Amino acid sequence: MIYIEIFLSFFQIGLFSFGGGYAALPLIKTQVLEVHNWLTVEEFADLLTISQMTPGPIAINASTFVGTKIAGLPGAVIATIGCVTPSCIIVLILSYYYFKYKNLSSIQGILKGLRPAVVSLIASAGLSILMLAIFKTKGTTLLNMKLSDINLVGIIIVAISVFILRKFKLDPIKVMIGTGIAGVFIYGIL
Repeated sequence: MIYIEIFLSFFQIGLFSFGGGYAALPLIKTQVLEVHNWLTVEEFADLLTISQMTPGPIAINASTFVGTKIAGLPGAVIATIGCVTPSCIIVLILSYYYFKYKNLSSIQGILKGLRPAVVSLIASAGLSILMLAIFKTKGTTLLNMKLSDINLVGIIIVAISVFILRKFKLDPIKVMIGTGIAGVFIYGIL
C-alpha cells in the first residue's frame, strides 16, 4: 500500500511541476511534509541539499531519496518512476502529434519561432554563469563593476578552456574535469 502512495504522490509532483526543479519544491514539500509526514523539516532541508549536490534534476533526486527513506530500494525505484512517468507520457503524446503534423506550415512556423527563444534562454544561462566566473562578488554587473571585482584567474581559466575546446576539439567533459582540478590547486593555494 505504501508503494501506491509513493507512486501517486510523486506522479502528482511530476505532473504539476512546470518550470524545473525549483518550481517542484513546493509540491514536494507539500506531499512529503504536510500530506504524508514522511520527513521532518530538518530531513527535508537535508534532502534539498543532497538533491542539489548530486547530478540530475532536483525533483528526480528528491523522489529517489524520499523513496529510499520511506521504503528502501523498491521505494526509490517507485518514487522515481512516479516522478518521470508524467513527462514520458506528455513527450510521447507530443511526439506523436509532431510526427503526424510536422509538415504543416503552421507547425513549421511555430518551431522556427521557438528556435531563437531557446537559443536566447541558453545564452542567458551561459552569460549568468560567465558573470559568476568573471566577477569575484555575486551581483556585480558590467554597469556597477570595479576593477577589483574582476576575477583574473577565472578569466584565464575561461580563456584557456575556450581555446582548448576550439583549437583541439577536446571532449568538453575532459575540459571540465581539467578546469575543476586546476581550480582545486589554484584556489586551494590562493
